[in-house]
Amino acid sequence: MRTSIKPLARKARLTLTTAAAVSVMLLASGCSGSQAPAGNASGAPAESASAAPAASGAPERSDADLVIWANGPVVQALQPIADKFGEENGITVEVQTVATELQTNFVTANASGNGPDIVMGAHDWIGNLVQNGAIDPVQITAEQKKEFLPVATDAVTYNGQTYGMPASVESLVLIRNKALAPKEPATFEELLAAGEAAVTAGKAERALNLQVGPKGDAYFMQPLYSSAGGYLFGKKADGSFDPSDLGVGKEGSIAAAKKIAALGEKGSRILSTSVSSDNSIALFNQGKTAFMVNGPWALGDVKKAGIDYAISPVPGFAGMKPAQPFTGVQSFYVASKGKNKSFAETFVQAVASQKETQRALYEAVFIPPANASLIEEVAKNSPETKIAADAAAVGIPMPALPQMAAVWAPLGQAEAAIAGGADPTATMTQAGKTIAGALK
Repeated sequence: MRTSIKPLARKARLTLTTAAAVSVMLLASGCSGSQAPAGNASGAPAESASAAPAASGAPERSDADLVIWANGPVVQALQPIADKFGEENGITVEVQTVATELQTNFVTANASGNGPDIVMGAHDWIGNLVQNGAIDPVQITAEQKKEFLPVATDAVTYNGQTYGMPASVESLVLIRNKALAPKEPATFEELLAAGEAAVTAGKAERALNLQVGPKGDAYFMQPLYSSAGGYLFGKKADGSFDPSDLGVGKEGSIAAAKKIAALGEKGSRILSTSVSSDNSIALFNQGKTAFMVNGPWALGDVKKAGIDYAISPVPGFAGMKPAQPFTGVQSFYVASKGKNKSFAETFVQAVASQKETQRALYEAVFIPPANASLIEEVAKNSPETKIAADAAAVGIPMPALPQMAAVWAPLGQAEAAIAGGADPTATMTQAGKTIAGALK
């Protein structure tokens, strides 16, 4: 895997915070307990489309007949595919880079009628984009659905409709320094035993890097939270998330909180608020940490550091549920106010879904493709891709609900406090009350 994987993959993961910020306005309008931030955080127009503010950092729409917005190395990978589509249909197609705040800029530009016809981004944008009226449903045929990992099509399904064409999948994995921990652990307890043995032997300074940070990181804590029985939102009969069933503060989350406390500053000290997104990878790459929970985007730096490593799914606690990280799915969306919607729909439905398109994207960023048979093909030369795809396949799709804006900060802060020594039951219970209050 190449170092170029890191910016795109990390950007995809960070949509849990950017999407949360973007969707705060939606929560404010639909949940009386929420407060919208100053200045229209969603980028949607306050009164009308004509009143929409200029999108900050967004390019001017080109004169091409069909315009696609994306970011990272996929832009260069998509352009030849777009050119071929244009030649076949007698139109011009341009893939434009939006380097920052792609979702916010898209919502703003689309509302004013100056946006792209297609945008590529994370699936957890969907709830916000749908509530803003920014995207149209996308048809995924029964035959196409058979080609995709089930988690990918589940992720792009919202309110019973599919809104995106899946392109790639990603989730957290366990990255192991083989010199310090030769054997893949089957349980989290085995992981800890191996890591602590390396520390005791003087070979390692830390058993595990799992980023917490002073403000917490619910995304990174999700494998442990889920293994202990915690959940964010329950599921409806059709498998979609149920915003009325909040799991934070309930029994499973309390069990998870107690596990976090046992691993924290007043327990085994495995989890520490001093390990954050700023230093987790760098500390591992010094060769003094046995294990690290991170994403495939970290592997470029790990390789550059010369670490003899292996990856595997994050293991769950012994006797408890399997660990389920959040799975993110990069997808193609059809803009609701695009200038050439018929060609946009054709491109997304017929071209973005093709195996060769997904192969080109994979070769650009080395994130596992959403196409199951393509995963098997590329795994012949990259076993890591198969392992990462398998981890994503059993993960939980990142909830695309706008209500997630009320969840991330309180839950992350509670987990950080618990790792730092706060009472697990009281702290997690209060987090549930805080979130529930914001959702009213």
